[in-house]
Amino acid sequence: QLQLVESGGDLVQPGGSLTLSCTSSQSSLNSYVTTWFRQAPGKGREGLSVINVSGDMKQYADSVKARFTIFRDNAKNTVYLHMNALKPEDTGVYFCAAASYYLSAWAIQSHYSYWGQGTQVTVSS
Repeated sequence: QLQLVESGGDLVQPGGSLTLSCTSSQSSLNSYVTTWFRQAPGKGREGLSVINVSGDMKQYADSVKARFTIFRDNAKNTVYLHMNALKPEDTGVYFCAAASYYLSAWAIQSHYSYWGQGTQVTVSS
């Protein structure tokens, strides 16, 4: 049973950078495909990026491609989302989610059995 915990959310100025972390407090995250989602104020949850178990396959939503990087450190049981060139529209609650296998339609929320509680990212001057 995974219990996912996100951290690293903060208030950051436009153009700034931030790195979010997702770890599991009780079981290993290393055996799970992990995805970052974002829920902006008043909007639905959007899939941002997915990483496979070995870390050599990554996919990104068009809205964050070339600005965000997903990576994992299995020695630390952690998946990260490094965000560059942040914009006000990146504001929202960021969630990580885990699934036991990769799905080509990776942004479908129902595919994920485990979710964290989210961490708030606010991009504002």
